[in-house]
Amino acid sequence: MAHSYRQPGTVLTDHRFTVPLDHARPDGERIELYAREVVATGKDPETLPWLLYLEGGPGFGARRFVGRQAWLARALTEYRVLLLDQRGTGRSTPLNRQTLPLRGTPAQQAEYLVHFRSDSIVRDAEAIRPGLTGGAPWTVLGQSFGGFCATHYLSTAPEGLSAALITGGLPSLTATADEVYEAAFPRIERKNLAHYARYPMDVERARRIAAHLADRPAELPGGYRLTVEAFQSLGILLGGGDGSHQLHYLLEDAFVPTPAGPALSDAFLEGARALLSFAGHPLYALVHEAIYAQDPATPTAWAAERVRAGHPRFDAAKALAGDEPMLFTGETIHPWHFTTDPALVPLRETAELLAARTGWQPLYDPARLAANEVPVAAAVYHDDMYVDTADSLATARAVRGLRTWVTDEFEHDGVRAGGTRVLDRLLTLVRDDA
Repeated sequence: MAHSYRQPGTVLTDHRFTVPLDHARPDGERIELYAREVVATGKDPETLPWLLYLEGGPGFGARRFVGRQAWLARALTEYRVLLLDQRGTGRSTPLNRQTLPLRGTPAQQAEYLVHFRSDSIVRDAEAIRPGLTGGAPWTVLGQSFGGFCATHYLSTAPEGLSAALITGGLPSLTATADEVYEAAFPRIERKNLAHYARYPMDVERARRIAAHLADRPAELPGGYRLTVEAFQSLGILLGGGDGSHQLHYLLEDAFVPTPAGPALSDAFLEGARALLSFAGHPLYALVHEAIYAQDPATPTAWAAERVRAGHPRFDAAKALAGDEPMLFTGETIHPWHFTTDPALVPLRETAELLAARTGWQPLYDPARLAANEVPVAAAVYHDDMYVDTADSLATARAVRGLRTWVTDEFEHDGVRAGGTRVLDRLLTLVRDDA
């Protein structure tokens, strides 16, 4: 039975569903999904169309809003919103170092994880939609990886959609994982240089921290091992609207004097741990490269790690040996993540098996997208660190009728930073198109 309760300005209802683990085997094992319905106080939900929200990631549950925050305020003026925890996240059969051993061996865990990409997420959505909407199509709003899911939705089940809204999440339809990262590292380098231009004092601060960690890797609260490579991965902040400023404030508090000489401060170490740990979203690390895998014959094989080797400016040891600034990395997953993070260490063999796996199937249907009839609008951020802008625009041209809003007003997290305005702009575009 669905349970309803209230927050300021909203009525929330919990929904639980069971769906097949493998939709190709509907009579096989089933898993549980959770979703939270949100309706504005005073509105009759039965008179409202549905909007399905798909969070970014992979590996993150839907955002836990309080009242009418961010884009939700705009959506609730005319929609009944469903915040879906995608399978493996939040309260939808969560996957982590504690639950995955229930699947058995690392090989069995890896085979299980094959079913946690956008194709399965979309089939979940289609499985639950008829019972919620009475069979009517709904609008989907996809942020980042949620946009990848929305693009797959348009490829495979457009009859389930009345409109698609995508923010920072138009994927390349054909790029391999290697090609994704070959395009990513130059963007990440640009973000580094922009950060150092804004905060030139951080060049020496970052070098000093890296040199310290090269001699003495630090153990963070909870057992995370902060190596130079792990420190570099704080660059994931540089893709967010205020991320450069967050990174600057973290670096300026790095050292404190102690009887034994300067040491990394507890405040810095705790701040780094909160940003680096995958304890709350391990699925992100496990399947991150698999979301780009579409060639049945080719494994992802730690694409980011291999591609990084061809970009020597990201080699911290070389930077420290000379006078170059140390460059941070970004949204990349590497084998060392599974040796430094206690949330991932038990899953190392599983990750290796996924990286070596072949048999991945294509996620997008270019021919079907070229014949698309669903109104689609996408916010494309002109120098998005996480999703290549050129790829997004190429995909926009490949999807019939898709309208873009290309802007430099926001970074990748624009739907959070300017949510009401971003959503309003996309709704205007799809309605103008209709």
